[in-house]
Amino acid sequence: MELLRCEHITKIYGKGAAAVKALNDVSFRVEQGEFVSIVGPSGSGKSTLLHILGGVDKPTEGKVFVGNTDIHTLNEDKLAIFRRRQIGLVYQFYNLLPVLNVEENILLPHLLDGRPANKERLEKILSQMGLSAQRHHLPSQLSGGQQQRVSIGRALFNHPAILLADEPTGNLDRKNSEEIIRLLMESNRSQKQTLILITHDESIALKADRMLCIEDGRIIRDERIRIMKEEIR
Repeated sequence: MELLRCEHITKIYGKGAAAVKALNDVSFRVEQGEFVSIVGPSGSGKSTLLHILGGVDKPTEGKVFVGNTDIHTLNEDKLAIFRRRQIGLVYQFYNLLPVLNVEENILLPHLLDGRPANKERLEKILSQMGLSAQRHHLPSQLSGGQQQRVSIGRALFNHPAILLADEPTGNLDRKNSEEIIRLLMESNRSQKQTLILITHDESIALKADRMLCIEDGRIIRDERIRIMKEEIR
């Protein structure tokens, strides 16, 4: 079942001679439960695309549908609510509030949505992320890998329709990178969590069901990983 649909997305920054076209007529679809990796050189438009998919930035032209909702037709208040409930975002730099502990950082979007905390869900997330013993720690008391697990737990807490991850292992060593990817893939497979992940690491990109390659703001390849692996064999 189709979950995400992008139609002719174009993003232009600046005007006149200073205008830069970050995305140029990008269209694609993602099925529910699919794991899609996005690769491409720096400056190719990957992060811009992810921000538009997550409603953090708006396209100059085009539409983004999550389910039946054209997210960029929503006003700011409704879009903020939609993001908190339907879209999970994981960034390279964690984006944790330093004065809040692990529990509070995970629960923050849920509480901002005006809903009481689901204690059973919180315990499950803490356990899944391996953070039960660190629940009262501040971010400064955590390793980089632990901070990223808090970020993932926060993104997953509200059962979002789609999880968007922008270079989630970019600041981590190999061991922690492998653990973060394992957690994301576990959520994708066990909970059918739709996952779109930007990475420069080809070994990570090849773990996905499908890989989109972006260059100069355009999708130049859209490949099924399983087919690629069968061809290599």
